[in-house]
Amino acid sequence: MKKFALALALTLAAPAAWAADKLPLSEISNYLNGLSTVQTTFTQVNDDGSLSTGKLWMQRPGRMRFEYDPPDRGVVTARAGTVIIHDPKSNQPPEQYPLKRTPLSIVLARNVNLRQANMVVGHDFDGTATVVTAQDPKNPEYGRIEMMFTADPVELRKWVVHDSAGTKTTVILGQLEKGARLNPSLFSSGKPSSDR
Repeated sequence: MKKFALALALTLAAPAAWAADKLPLSEISNYLNGLSTVQTTFTQVNDDGSLSTGKLWMQRPGRMRFEYDPPDRGVVTARAGTVIIHDPKSNQPPEQYPLKRTPLSIVLARNVNLRQANMVVGHDFDGTATVVTAQDPKNPEYGRIEMMFTADPVELRKWVVHDSAGTKTTVILGQLEKGARLNPSLFSSGKPSSDR
């Protein structure tokens, strides 16, 4: 169940393209603000080293869905300011908590402004990708997110979420399909898409 919650905190990617230098924060903000919808596959690396795979859909602002492949079959949705975790292995009702309490809220915000005071606590280039570490400037205790971007063209390749308990979760994305029309029911149902 915990790994589903941690999924919210994340997103990452596939092969990185070579870049010459780190991308400016303004360019990264513009890129994120230009994303309307995204769908892709993902591989999640959990804090204990185990792997999960699944599909990811995002519709900015405010909506995201992680759907885990069998045997997990879990679904995590973010919508209307709330994260909902559906775990079919549990006999409990879905868990819910405020989206603003996760670093994912930075990516799903209506207007991403990485130049906002105290939001970005790291801005580096690792030789391949620009790495931006961001947090909620008003609530740094909610954790932080490391986002990795390549250039030419700018592309989000991965993010790593560090939660308040010190747990680290990474999600590596497949090729991003951007701009497609998404069915609104993706964000309102906890059922796997194959069952709807």
